[in-house]
Amino acid sequence: AASSPKMMENKVFLSFTFYSTILILKMYVIAIITGQVRLRKKAFANPEDALRNGGLQFYRQDPDVERCLRAHRNDMENIFPFLFLGAVYSLLDPSPTVARIHFLTFCVGRIVHTIAYLLQLRAPTRSVAYSVAQLPCFSMALQILLATTPYW
Repeated sequence: AASSPKMMENKVFLSFTFYSTILILKMYVIAIITGQVRLRKKAFANPEDALRNGGLQFYRQDPDVERCLRAHRNDMENIFPFLFLGAVYSLLDPSPTVARIHFLTFCVGRIVHTIAYLLQLRAPTRSVAYSVAQLPCFSMALQILLATTPYW
């Protein structure tokens, strides 16, 4: 499939697309890890899954599964807004270097956050990673608001 020449000209959008895809793949990896932990710990969310894997007694919660689910939920709470902010920010014609720093910072922050969450790294590793990832989002949101204020 031929890609749109206009899209290929927007280096910022291509950078955004690259980092967004990495983050979405990371979310898929957490989902796979969650399933593997469920199987290993025999802790199933649905009775039919428990019955298939040993019995209704395995229709239960497990702290390790819950940790994976919290990491995934945290991703949804943070990556989904980034997808909107980054896409709109890309339309503002920012400096490609500055934009790449925004996207890279968010991506690395979220990856470190997930590693800290799943491996139970010592505090404040996870919260520092979370905060670092929030900075580019606030920056992009502010720039979007400044660019769109004349239209409110």
